[in-house]
Amino acid sequence: MNILWKSIMAGSFFIASSVFAAGQAITSAELAGIEKQGKSAVISTHAEWCSTCKAQDKILAGFIKDPDYKNVVFYQADYDSQKDLLKTLKVRTQSTIIVYKNGKEVARATGDTKEAALSKLTRQAI
Repeated sequence: MNILWKSIMAGSFFIASSVFAAGQAITSAELAGIEKQGKSAVISTHAEWCSTCKAQDKILAGFIKDPDYKNVVFYQADYDSQKDLLKTLKVRTQSTIIVYKNGKEVARATGDTKEAALSKLTRQAI
């Protein structure tokens, strides 16, 4: 029984960490905080079934570890379950990445999976 429980827990951890590989889950309150407090952030719109989103996640996960981004918070919005938040963000499709600097949106892109392009995009938050 103990081995079964550990296997289930390990599997759950793996699934949760892969879903949020490119940032922590964002809420409407956190979005308001970005704008009100003048934070720098990168918000990626992710759908579990989207291969483009998964490719973006791998690249963004690398940026999260980069010391250049130490003052940038990476968030992830779920395309399938956060429709109200996506409406607020004016996001119409998955794989949209929005960049905020000092609480203001400065850039966005949809569907890009090239590391150089995503680096150029996200560095606008620094």
